[in-house]
Amino acid sequence: MSYRTEEVAYVQPAQPAAAAQVSQHRSTAEYRALDAAHHIHPFSDMGSLNKSGSRVIVKAKGVYLWDSEGNQIIDGMAGLWCVNVGYGRKELADAAYRQMLELPYYNTFFKTTHPPVIELSALLAELAPAPFNHFFYCNSGSEGNDTVLRIVHQYWATQGKHAKKYVISRKNGYHGSTIAGGTLGGMGYMHEQMPSKVENIVHIDQPYYFGEAEGNLTPEEFGLARAQQLEAKILEIGAENVAAFIGEPFQGAGGVIFPPSTYWPEIQRICRKYDILLVADEVIGGFGRTGEWFAHQHFDFEPDLITLAKGLTSGYVPMGAVGLHDRVAKAIVENGDFNHGLTYSGHPVAAAVAVANLKLLRDEKIVERVKTDTGPYFQKALRDTFANHPIIGDIAGTGLVAGLQLAQDPATRKRFANGGDVGTICRDFCFNGNLIMRASGDRMLLSPPLVITKQEIDEIVSKAKRAVDATAQQLGIS
Repeated sequence: MSYRTEEVAYVQPAQPAAAAQVSQHRSTAEYRALDAAHHIHPFSDMGSLNKSGSRVIVKAKGVYLWDSEGNQIIDGMAGLWCVNVGYGRKELADAAYRQMLELPYYNTFFKTTHPPVIELSALLAELAPAPFNHFFYCNSGSEGNDTVLRIVHQYWATQGKHAKKYVISRKNGYHGSTIAGGTLGGMGYMHEQMPSKVENIVHIDQPYYFGEAEGNLTPEEFGLARAQQLEAKILEIGAENVAAFIGEPFQGAGGVIFPPSTYWPEIQRICRKYDILLVADEVIGGFGRTGEWFAHQHFDFEPDLITLAKGLTSGYVPMGAVGLHDRVAKAIVENGDFNHGLTYSGHPVAAAVAVANLKLLRDEKIVERVKTDTGPYFQKALRDTFANHPIIGDIAGTGLVAGLQLAQDPATRKRFANGGDVGTICRDFCFNGNLIMRASGDRMLLSPPLVITKQEIDEIVSKAKRAVDATAQQLGIS
């Protein structure tokens, strides 16, 4: 599966939406030329991108973006899974402005702290499940998962179990793009560019039923079989050598892959049996995406560590965090120095924005609305619209996140041999139809802002349908 989604060629729509009033200092051509001359994009083929030219986004409001040509685009991906409260919330801008005037920066080293990070920690403890009362701050999900490794190893050192060094992850999982986060993740094409991978990290197979189940296994049987690979790997390495298992409750960048219902209960049972820490990467799933505050609550398991970012500030400023279960926090707090930290750990402006953001999610009951109203509406609309579609083999998701599986023969779960190319075709139809719907290999992904209305959901689903229909037509399938 490919994470490369940004090098799309932009084609001017035949009938653009009415131009928005936006402020820009240069022409689109000038912006594109400067971008090509000086800016290296994430996960992109820069040669190809520079030839076609980037789409220049200049304004956003609610669930919409505007480009420098005046086209209105509906954002079906909430930026990169993160703009949970939507674009243009003045409350967050005001929180940042006030904090910049009061205390724009100070660190939390040298026995110091400040009110925003204190308030944020207390609020997170209120919103998170009861065992999570301590939080360490960083700047991103990638740094959060680096921090997880440090906490895991320090925890076992405090228990006198220094041999517990191995961390088990999953193929096609995504845990960030630092060397440690990229090693934890199971994206093979990333590993190819990382000869300096972190040692003592191993992978088991993902719980991807549509793409990898063989024979007549039911989803439930397949979920158990994939979970039991964890036990086999533990026994292969030796339980005395295994420190933790990490997984996203649902795989995000890997294709919005939802495991069968049997998977997480069995994973938790195995971790408890062999005394192994269970880590939930909540960078995408956290803060309401599934209709629960945290995605592990939807799947009904209890991790020992949770990685947080993205929805923590709704993407308005960079911030990440790691939540520690009380039993892990106690070991860290009571056993001397924890020699890890970042210049911007608990940055006061980021913390102030996070507090304002979380209060909006709480006080406007946005998470509850996702669970009981807009989330079910979104899921039903997708399933009704794409039922019996000739190239849609599966729809996974809950709340306001979904993955649509492109397939050559949905009935037999036969995938396209060139699935990544088919995904790119569909993504380009979306992009040029003013919908942001991401492709991950042969799966099309949606994760709109949590404040989306039913009318806006209808717009997303309608535009997605047109793009998928156009893809089928281009492939000669009807």
